[in-house]
Amino acid sequence: MTSHLNFSRRAALVAGAAGLVLAASACGGGASAGSSSSDSLKKLSIIVPANPGGGWDQTGRALQADLQSNKLVTSAQVTNIGGGGGTNGLAKLATEKDANTLMVMGYVMVGAVETNGAKTRLEDTTPIARLTEEPLVLVVPASSKYQTVQDLVADIKANGKGVAITGGSAGGADHILAGQILKSQGVEADKLNYIGYSGGGESIAALLGNKVQAGISGVGEYAEQVKAGKVRALAVSGKAEAPALPGVKPLKDQGIDVVLTNWRGVVAPGSIDDAQKAKLTDVVTKLHDTEAWKSTLKKNNWDDAFLAGDGFKTFLTEDITKVKTTLSEIGLVK
Repeated sequence: MTSHLNFSRRAALVAGAAGLVLAASACGGGASAGSSSSDSLKKLSIIVPANPGGGWDQTGRALQADLQSNKLVTSAQVTNIGGGGGTNGLAKLATEKDANTLMVMGYVMVGAVETNGAKTRLEDTTPIARLTEEPLVLVVPASSKYQTVQDLVADIKANGKGVAITGGSAGGADHILAGQILKSQGVEADKLNYIGYSGGGESIAALLGNKVQAGISGVGEYAEQVKAGKVRALAVSGKAEAPALPGVKPLKDQGIDVVLTNWRGVVAPGSIDDAQKAKLTDVVTKLHDTEAWKSTLKKNNWDDAFLAGDGFKTFLTEDITKVKTTLSEIGLVK
């Protein structure tokens, strides 16, 4: 399938049998778990374009641990670059000279590029793989007067920006979900008071300090706070209940026709060539097939959404178009 977005052109692959074998191995999804040291990368850099504590940081640290434990890399170094909904990290990736670099990204960054008018775009990177997806959860402080999503919406209708909702960075999945909920209930976009943070720990602190009236984040980030009784879940955003939060009904089962899941993946610098892209894709594909990664998915309540190579490139192209439309519909961009 051809793309209407122009991703960076790569340098031509040096011909040779070794290159052909490498490319073939990257395309195959059935690589065995683990790898001999001769097959592994000696060193991998992982950029987490957010502060510690959020979903991207969790993903980056999980990649680091599982790649090393399965000897798919000799060492993996994680660097956090917060701010701008990930666009600060994206700008750093654009100048990265080390071909063995992956940056964690996802739905949040797709939106942030648009809302921040970022000069560096995801079209300028090399898509490697989509890894996970998870529903979001809408929560309120344990002492909140809101018992239902409709209670929260009604208060926003009455008091507008006097009601604050927190979550991840502006333009991301959390922000978009807040806008979609209000839009579906006939509430004008300009009544939304959304306070975004680049790390999940900051939004939790705002909720626990009763500085905001509600919060939205991935189920994996808020589930423990819900179970501990510190916040109360009003709804999840998937098609069905989330296993980590049994009994919390989806929005669509509560009269709100909205379904949204947050996906995460990895991209590489746009300057790498096809052989370097194949090497990174091969490593991530092998990681996906390990028992360690399956355990990581279960532990973090992440759904497996693996899609590598050109399939991920096509998905990303289509998602950028969809997000642009959604952001315009809910008034986040013109």
